[in-house]
Amino acid sequence: MTSSAIEPIPTRPWPAIAATAFAFSVTMMGTTLPTPLYSIYSDELAFSPLTVTVLFAVYALGVVGALSLFGRLSDDLGRRPVLMLAVGFALVSAFLFLLPPSLPQLTVARVASGIGAGFMSGAGTAAMMDLFPPERRGLAGTLAVAANTGGLAVGTLIAGLIAEQAARPLFTPFAVHLALCALALVGLLVWTPAPMGAGRFVIRPSRLRVPAELRHPFARAVLAAGSGFAATGVLTAVSALFLARDLGMGSHALAGFVVFLAFAGMAIGQLVARRMQASVALPLGCGGLVVGVALLALALHGVALAPLLAAATTVGVSAGLCLNAGLATTVQRALPERRGEVSSSFFAGLYTMLALPAIGVGLLATSIGLRGAGLVFTAAVALLAIAVATIDIVTNRRGEARA
Repeated sequence: MTSSAIEPIPTRPWPAIAATAFAFSVTMMGTTLPTPLYSIYSDELAFSPLTVTVLFAVYALGVVGALSLFGRLSDDLGRRPVLMLAVGFALVSAFLFLLPPSLPQLTVARVASGIGAGFMSGAGTAAMMDLFPPERRGLAGTLAVAANTGGLAVGTLIAGLIAEQAARPLFTPFAVHLALCALALVGLLVWTPAPMGAGRFVIRPSRLRVPAELRHPFARAVLAAGSGFAATGVLTAVSALFLARDLGMGSHALAGFVVFLAFAGMAIGQLVARRMQASVALPLGCGGLVVGVALLALALHGVALAPLLAAATTVGVSAGLCLNAGLATTVQRALPERRGEVSSSFFAGLYTMLALPAIGVGLLATSIGLRGAGLVFTAAVALLAIAVATIDIVTNRRGEARA
């Protein structure tokens, strides 16, 4: 029998909610801070597009590794210790980025950032839901994903703006992040509740299992939201190089703004989806992804900025719709003692779908170029989104017919 160490809901939960959301956002910021700086790293260290996409995607391997090995850790130890561990890895990553850059050092820093994001994605989502009563779990899920995607959006925007103005664009953004990580650790220690009856720290390789009754909606949710993550991931990985090399726009602030639009749109998509049934939000989000990747294809084919900005916004909002619907049909329906495991499984699937297409585009770019690889990718995502939407609509109609 599995033991659990879930913290009690505080009498005044809002300080704990604020501290958890801040720590969540700060940890996720670290994963996108380097995004608008890739063109600088590429110039200084002679990185190819493949190296840049791999460097971007390698953090997702850290995410999936942390979720696979420690998916149930917050269920066993309690949420607060794992949240603090996540922020600790983000702090280590920020410190490594402060060192003189080299490919091995940047890779280790990205992996550390991914491990922190992995711990936070599972434990942070579960912790946020634990702090709300059952009837407000929808709001909890929305706040958790807003903190997640909000951190991703703010990280790239801040890095781009700082890099545009600072004398040391590869140092200053990470110094700011280091300070924010320290502040997040203090907030967690002071405001979040301590676990009761915590178990042992166990490295337990997980098969990323979900309860049998959730497996079918889980598969659809991961494929739908994962399509959005895949589109966002490739756009994030290549946008700085596309702007600098193809459009001749070397502004780091603009590179950060493009990615900000995607993740800010994802946060907006969460809020919109809260007012919808999951059975409506998921196929609608998939349809939006088809439009978004079509705009991205137009930007790549026509070498144009306007459709790139529209693509970032559309992909972000659509991914947010899918992500919220996915959480509503999976993590929110899990029992408290399984919630950390289900949340970890959900995000492991999403980050796998984020990493592999980004690396694939980098590999394909070596033979047909960055733009050609992007066009192949957009077609694949569009087909996947159409398939998932069709399956979801058919499944829901069958369920209604049986009812």
